[in-house]
Amino acid sequence: MTRNIRPPEESGNGLPVLTSASGLRADAVRNKGLLLDAASALMDSCGAERLTMDAVAAAAGVGKGTVFRRFGSRAGLFAALLDHRESRLQAAFLSGPPPLGPDAPPRERLLAFGPALVAHDRLFYDVVRATRDDPERAYAIPATRLRETHLAMLLREAGSRGDTLLQAHTLLASVDAVLVHHLMTERGVSRERIESGWRDLVERLLDAR
Repeated sequence: MTRNIRPPEESGNGLPVLTSASGLRADAVRNKGLLLDAASALMDSCGAERLTMDAVAAAAGVGKGTVFRRFGSRAGLFAALLDHRESRLQAAFLSGPPPLGPDAPPRERLLAFGPALVAHDRLFYDVVRATRDDPERAYAIPATRLRETHLAMLLREAGSRGDTLLQAHTLLASVDAVLVHHLMTERGVSRERIESGWRDLVERLLDAR
């Protein structure tokens, strides 16, 4: 029997907006949002180490089983929370003003994307770090997949002659949140140096012959 499968929603520029809410009923989406709002508030007040399934359930006024059914595990909760907090960054690079948004040339958007990621991931580092308990899950987070897809698209539009999927992952690895945290806190590397390294890598990838 053939099932009707709903296609992913698209942004104004044709990119799929990868969100874990796709296909869920409206009430389920709303309930998930309430749980994530409760988790986000707890995160801000208590930090990642004290954010437990029990604490989220109590803050949201639901049973712990409800939280487990929605997110599966604590790692799943953090992955969903990261996706939830990414929405503002996504809006900036999908439909915002230059240099991140679609009105800027692809090369300029690429150059601006790295510093924007560094700023975002430094702000939400505790959430990002918590998702690394399950490395494979980290790559499956919708927000991560959208970053990868967006970078590969910009690389193609900017005229890259290489494998844009691998190039996108190379760029993302250079500003990985855990790596950046280590470089800044343990090795004394400035944020400006990390951002300069991103721009240098972009230029080398695009200008390679």
